[in-house]
Amino acid sequence: MGNRGCLHDTNGLLGASRWRSTLWIICRLEFKGRRRPLMSPGRYTELFFLDEAGALAAGHRPCGECRRDEYRKFITSWAAGNGTAEPDRKTMDDALHEARVDPRTKTQIVHRAPCGSLPDGAFIRFGERRLPHLVLGDRLIAFEDYAYGETVGRPNGVVEVLTPAPTIGALRGGYSAHLHPTALSRRATA
Repeated sequence: MGNRGCLHDTNGLLGASRWRSTLWIICRLEFKGRRRPLMSPGRYTELFFLDEAGALAAGHRPCGECRRDEYRKFITSWAAGNGTAEPDRKTMDDALHEARVDPRTKTQIVHRAPCGSLPDGAFIRFGERRLPHLVLGDRLIAFEDYAYGETVGRPNGVVEVLTPAPTIGALRGGYSAHLHPTALSRRATA
């Protein structure tokens, strides 16, 4: 589950804003028995992803409270994969925000990279319909209608990358995104 702050009104309707801070985190669905109604007035808006790879592609990072072990691994992997010292939370969140949203147009920033250089867990835009595809081993797995679908071989050449560049670094540095079982089964049957 993702969190970007309170994006809904008192009636539970989404407004125009797609974030309220640079803190975009990935939380556990269950943690210490906490329960509350979805879209509680004045509280954060719950954003649901199929798996962690999708949340990372959207620009989120692991929560430091409910996903403490993953958060520490992400920081260590960030440093290893981006050639930096281990970042503090603010440095990491600011770098991610700069890499994910164009401040003028408020649209997602994409970058280009050789497909062969991308780590497992990255998302690219690929094919005639320019669908998002998960990079996994020597395959790409299409993501459509909130599910993983057809697989194709990983192409040669430069592709459009949806996952923010600092997160690509963390994936290269050893962070392993949690994947939905259908992604793993698609790889096994391809």
